[in-house]
Amino acid sequence: MKGFRSVGAAQRFLSAFSGISPHFRPHRHLMTASQHRAEMTIRFATWDQITGAASRPTTA
Repeated sequence: MKGFRSVGAAQRFLSAFSGISPHFRPHRHLMTASQHRAEMTIRFATWDQITGAASRPTTA
């Protein structure tokens, strides 16, 4: 895969990401665009709480 230095690095990333990727991919065909935006806002807020990203200062 492009962007990874080795197959092992890609595999480690993919195995870790596979557990959280459904969190960011709701079944969009079952909802309207406004429902999708609202759902993604909730999901990203939850992710920020879990990772503590909201409390970190941003770097410009």
